[in-house]
Amino acid sequence: MSIEVKVPVLPESVSDAVIATWHKKPGDAVRRDENLVDLETDKVVLEVPAPTDGVLKQILKNTGDTVGSQELIAIIEAGAIAAAQPEAKSIAASAAPTATPAAGVANVGAASSRDTENLSPAGRRVAEENKLNPADVAGTGRGGQVTKEDLVNFMRSGGAVTPAAKPAAAPAVVAAPTGPRSEQRVPMTRMRSRIAERMMQAKNSIAMLTSFNEINLKAVSDLRKTHQEAFEKTHGIKLGFMSFFVKAAAEALKRHPIVNASVDGNDVIYHGYSDISIAVATDKGLVTPVLRDAETMGFADIEKAIAGYAKKAREGGLALEDLQGGTFTITNGGTFGSLFSTPIVNPPQSAILGMHAIKERAIVENGAVVAAPMMYVALSYDHRIIDGKDAVLFLVDIKNQLENPHRMLLGL
Repeated sequence: MSIEVKVPVLPESVSDAVIATWHKKPGDAVRRDENLVDLETDKVVLEVPAPTDGVLKQILKNTGDTVGSQELIAIIEAGAIAAAQPEAKSIAASAAPTATPAAGVANVGAASSRDTENLSPAGRRVAEENKLNPADVAGTGRGGQVTKEDLVNFMRSGGAVTPAAKPAAAPAVVAAPTGPRSEQRVPMTRMRSRIAERMMQAKNSIAMLTSFNEINLKAVSDLRKTHQEAFEKTHGIKLGFMSFFVKAAAEALKRHPIVNASVDGNDVIYHGYSDISIAVATDKGLVTPVLRDAETMGFADIEKAIAGYAKKAREGGLALEDLQGGTFTITNGGTFGSLFSTPIVNPPQSAILGMHAIKERAIVENGAVVAAPMMYVALSYDHRIIDGKDAVLFLVDIKNQLENPHRMLLGL
């Protein structure tokens, strides 16, 4: 019996998707719930599982094709058994000599097994299933790391292997480059295109302004050092700085509701809850999963939720529901060493809080110069509804809470 494989129902905010990678070929055996294909949307990569056991009979949409919600993309013959490969041919292939042209193929496989160790789980799966050598692919990730999208684009472009570099000349002679210098043009991923679109939307539709302040985090640092061991033993997770900032922001949003509001045409929408988006960097770009009702969450709940989102983001497991909504965003450029920045508001939100690196700096305290762990913080906001006074008071509120953490614990 033939079973149809369709694109899952996409939410209203996602109009279509692109076939990123097929993990099976026509004639391959499939098992129920086994991932057949990756669909790339402008927010996440969706996995489409097999609805039944059987054999993949036909692929109706190829890699790179755009598909819509509930569109038919493949057919599975339920209960069928994949045709066995000739045993002699398999043995001959595995025993082929490693000299001349065959050596290149053998080397690709060997290199692939070594180089895939640095790939993300999703990227490793693409490389292994398609017998790709990551060393042949130009990486666009952090530090030149090869991402899943690099591998997919490599296959789309025909899989041309990057020419190996020639041995260097004598070290004392610096020769001018000869011959053509390589360039590679690859299309933006759907997620990167969407990020670019939203950044331009923010630039063109929001009267954006940024205010700054600095926070002495000695009290928070001392609190973490004092209770870290007991906290981790009790809750099974470490107490980080992010949970303090989320709690402080949630409390400040209660007292400054305009910062938690959004614009809809000529109306201002005040949200009676704090759904705080946390910016998480991935190989494919920045994603912002949402902590729902953050004002009701405890420190352990926040730390566990953030750790869970970070793990899902690294493994490509974030669902669309994880990313939808959000009334306020916190981003931490300090993770990568940023000392100062002006974050961009994520529409339709009206404000974003930027954290930065903690640095020991000299400050004057009670008439004496002391070294203290200081952090610059930035609040970018939509000046159409948030005045400078509101933005400054919001930042001062967060500063007071973090420099006196007992205030947020007591709800002061």
